[in-house]
Amino acid sequence: MAALYDVPAPAKLNLFLHVVGRRPDGYHLLQTVFRFVDLCDTLDFDATADGALSREGEGLAGLPADQDLVLRAAEALRRATGTRQGARIRYRKRIPAGGGLGGGSSDAATTLIALNRLWGTGLTRAELMRLALPLGADVPVFVFGRSAFAQGVGEDLTAVTLPERTYWIVRPSAHVATADVFRDPDLTRNSESVKIAVFTDWQTGCCTGKFFGRNDLEATVFRQHPDIARLARAMQCTGDAEVEVRMTGSGSCLFAEFPDADQARVHRDRIIGKMENPPDVAIDGSWICRGLGDHPLLGWVAD
Repeated sequence: MAALYDVPAPAKLNLFLHVVGRRPDGYHLLQTVFRFVDLCDTLDFDATADGALSREGEGLAGLPADQDLVLRAAEALRRATGTRQGARIRYRKRIPAGGGLGGGSSDAATTLIALNRLWGTGLTRAELMRLALPLGADVPVFVFGRSAFAQGVGEDLTAVTLPERTYWIVRPSAHVATADVFRDPDLTRNSESVKIAVFTDWQTGCCTGKFFGRNDLEATVFRQHPDIARLARAMQCTGDAEVEVRMTGSGSCLFAEFPDADQARVHRDRIIGKMENPPDVAIDGSWICRGLGDHPLLGWVAD
């Protein structure tokens, strides 16, 4: 049987995230810009004739099969197309779970794209995106495959062109429960909607290291987790310069933007060297990542 190996699933950043309302069913209405970065999980896929779906590899401990977005994505594609094929799927995880970087969603989207190719099921991008949305609000953008201005619950996507940038991404030791953030009574839920043209105009005139808008979830997370707020402040200041630091998604990962990798490394090294009390600003991971223009698998799906 056929196989696909080392298939990438990139992480994402939310360059801003505004909560602009709430639907009657409780889902929050958002506006955001998604950007892919070159921090990637990789997956291997072996097609099988027995129809079974199996998984192995890193990052699966404690994750029941019925909650695994990768297996749910594979099953959704199989049901939608009627194929009798199966797959053995192997993971190599690099994107930290629960950090707001979209690792599980990206893995699910890569599974839809890769198995659509491997099984020869021939669904278009729009058809795969319809399968993606029930899996999670962030899954469709990874199938969409382009940097995107997103609205609604994440399904209304418009491609945007973003400049070349490098990001220093830091994972705090603290764990953030997304449900607790969205349940918080003090969470901002009424930010004014912005038009995509406003973001585009701002981007044309802005300088590197400055961010559009804000992340409306950030204040709630910082209040619930003061250690994450302390880390954000520590990441900003080197004593002779400051950069803006933002949280992605519902956290806990923080990021800063730079023109290139060399400047990102210089700032990172200065900050790490000034952390005199590591327990107060403990981190579980740090990455220098290049922003991507498109998803690595953009060309694998017909529009």
